[in-house]
Amino acid sequence: MDILVILWSSASQGVLWTFLAIGVFLTYRILDIADLTTEGSFPLGAAVAAVAILHQLPPLVATLLGFGAGMLAGLISGLLYTKLKIPALLAGIITMTGLYSINARIMGSANLALLGEASVFDLGQQLGLSKTSSVFVTGCLILALIILLLVLFLKTELGLALRATGDNPDMSAANGVSVDNARIIGYMLSNGCIALSGALLAQNNGFADLNSGVGTIVIGLAAIIIAEVLFAHKTLPLRFGTLLVGTILYRFILACVLELGVAPTDLKLFSALILIICLSLPLTKSKLKALGKGARA
Repeated sequence: MDILVILWSSASQGVLWTFLAIGVFLTYRILDIADLTTEGSFPLGAAVAAVAILHQLPPLVATLLGFGAGMLAGLISGLLYTKLKIPALLAGIITMTGLYSINARIMGSANLALLGEASVFDLGQQLGLSKTSSVFVTGCLILALIILLLVLFLKTELGLALRATGDNPDMSAANGVSVDNARIIGYMLSNGCIALSGALLAQNNGFADLNSGVGTIVIGLAAIIIAEVLFAHKTLPLRFGTLLVGTILYRFILACVLELGVAPTDLKLFSALILIICLSLPLTKSKLKALGKGARA
């Protein structure tokens, strides 16, 4: 396959996965919490949107319902962590485990086909765009809106409290910030964005799958690390934007790996390897700089 075709396909998919990366970024970087709810809220968004579309609700409404369902999942994890004092990692695992059964109930089967059903990408195709172009353009428009809303929110008093909580929870509490409420809001926004990604990808792929959340946390982390390696020391609005580049590059790498003849079942292994390489890059760069300084001395 032509390299440009692979890149364009990776870009259209990458835009939709960027919502996942933004959600993981909110908890992992801003709140400094490792949240595994991701692997349950992603298929939750897909399941809710798919069922809504199959019940003839407008695709945009179905997508918003998926976003809302993700926020509810985040609320549960947030309450487990803040009110019941369950460690963040365990709280995410508990919610993720429970969501598997909830998602199965919502879908009524292991997967739901959406081929031939309406989607939020139809308008672009009606305007003459190809399927891939429509997905990319529509995804970028929704992404720009989400980033704008997040940036505006994080500049409000509540948003600043959320950021301060992630930086120094003890100092924030001492200054009158409700740390628990800030964390709960962070959880809800994070999992809402993750579920939104699931809802959009289900419409693009033409199906919702019960097991689609497996490994999604790795995808989000890899996109974040790639973006940070390429674009260090950026302001928060730009960091959200760089996640798009990181996600597209990640999808492009995986697409190239598939083109080399690797079995699709081995993609999770390669995803883990890519994440290891990305995580080790900052350390490798610092060691190389240190060696360079030592050689010059």
